[in-house]
Amino acid sequence: MNLDKVVFGFFIVFAATLNFGFVLGEIDNPAHHHVYELFAAIVVNLIATVLKFGDRTQIGAIHLATSLVADLQLMVAAMVWTWAVHVSGTGLTADITSSMVSLSAGALFANVISVAILIGETLMLRR
Repeated sequence: MNLDKVVFGFFIVFAATLNFGFVLGEIDNPAHHHVYELFAAIVVNLIATVLKFGDRTQIGAIHLATSLVADLQLMVAAMVWTWAVHVSGTGLTADITSSMVSLSAGALFANVISVAILIGETLMLRR
């Protein structure tokens, strides 16, 4: 068993599951979406992105692209949250929460693509 592949797969799947956990719930209910879960999703996605650097294959490029998309969308969701709570003072209204969760759902879709590529790549390997 290759430990590098295990760690790589772990962080890709962990990023997707954390993102799913954040998105799960009513889209406009702030009580269903916790800031620490969003923070954890961002951190794990960034770790997964770093692990994808260095792979010079076409599949590696797609892995990196999906990870960058997820990172960007999660960071924008965090900026929306920060703006609403700390800058504008409006707090987490239904509209802001919906925007934040929609951005995170886009990141989730990118993570699902990454997991699908990982599974496809694994199935193509021959022993």
